[in-house]
Amino acid sequence: MKLSKYEQETIICYNEEETTASVYTHNNQLIKKLKRLAEKYPDKVKPERPEHRGAVSYLVPKRCVSVREPYSERRREADSIRAKTAKIRPPDRSIRSQNE
Repeated sequence: MKLSKYEQETIICYNEEETTASVYTHNNQLIKKLKRLAEKYPDKVKPERPEHRGAVSYLVPKRCVSVREPYSERRREADSIRAKTAKIRPPDRSIRSQNE
């Protein structure tokens, strides 16, 4: 049975004693990122347990979990101008998706 979008959760759980957080997710973009981080940092990012229905569960350092302030339009515009002045271009997503 397929899960609805509403049922496809991402849950991040940690406590004050341990140094790791558990990340359970159905989100494909986050799954790819966790797999990439696990390959790059196998001693820090590890699969936690087998899951079902397309979900994954990883242990990550708690310091990797953050909640950030949303970008204001003023800040977004200032960053855009700064990037254009420095001639910084966003990565070509089509190349990345071909390699994955």
